Amino acid sequence: MEAVLGLMVILLGVSHGVETHCDGRQDGAQCYGALGGTVDIQLMDSSSEIPRYGLFKNSLKILDVINNKVIANTIAQRSLFFLSNGTFRINNLSRTDSGNYTLETFHSHGELSGVRTLQLFIQAPVSSVLLVSECLSQREMRVSCSSKGGDSPQYSWTLDGRTLTDAELLSGNNKSNNIITLKQQVSGRLVCSVRNNVSDVSEEQKTCRFINCTSINGTEILGWMPVNSNSLCIEPTTEPTPVTPTAVGTSWFIFGLKAAVVILSLSGIWIWFTWKKKTILEGPAVPEKVESPDNSVFMIEMSPYSNT
Repeated sequence: MEAVLGLMVILLGVSHGVETHCDGRQDGAQCYGALGGTVDIQLMDSSSEIPRYGLFKNSLKILDVINNKVIANTIAQRSLFFLSNGTFRINNLSRTDSGNYTLETFHSHGELSGVRTLQLFIQAPVSSVLLVSECLSQREMRVSCSSKGGDSPQYSWTLDGRTLTDAELLSGNNKSNNIITLKQQVSGRLVCSVRNNVSDVSEEQKTCRFINCTSINGTEILGWMPVNSNSLCIEPTTEPTPVTPTAVGTSWFIFGLKAAVVILSLSGIWIWFTWKKKTILEGPAVPEKVESPDNSVFMIEMSPYSNT
């Protein structure tokens, strides 16, 4: 039997929508299913001891079981009844599935033994959330939260993971509204959650902040602005490199090496100029050699008393 049920589940396919569960064992239960999704309604603990029972929707029988065997199921193409645990599954839910459902049980001789009712509501799930914020001149912040899709959405707000307090909201605001105004300089991570009975979606945004910087075109940006206004500011091209002991030692070694090269260069230049100056002042150390005696000149002094 379990293998047959497993095959039936495969044939029916699995809905790609939201799956919800409902306990229909109590009379007057309220169940919710997501539009396009799947709902599992538990009708009883065990059906093996009940000779006959039927499920009606708005007085129209949709399921009939006798002696633990499904005799009729008018929506069998998208539903399945699990005899083992008394759960009725409906796939690909539509608006027309909403309504009153009645379970009637019978004794073996056909006498009615019990009646229970439940209500099934089909809701469209919330698909996405959009936050729009405005930084006000008094350093306040107005935020609106809107949802796409979703029947009967309910809104709630948190700041840094906790529920907003009345001290953080302007008077007249409510934490369940979709539009709120934060008081002066309230900051943190703001989250809006939107939910209904079949879905729960949230979106977060950072609050406004005071910005003082220079823009890319050179103008000064100063004021109470959204956090993403930082993108208008000039960002440093590189991060400063942290100074480590190793880096300091390496820098001093390079500096000393460069200083030594400069000192040696200046010393060499000074020695060369000193030698050159000394050579010019002293002249050549070896006298020039006379090549020919014919080119020599002798001076002779003549005396008037000399003999003729």
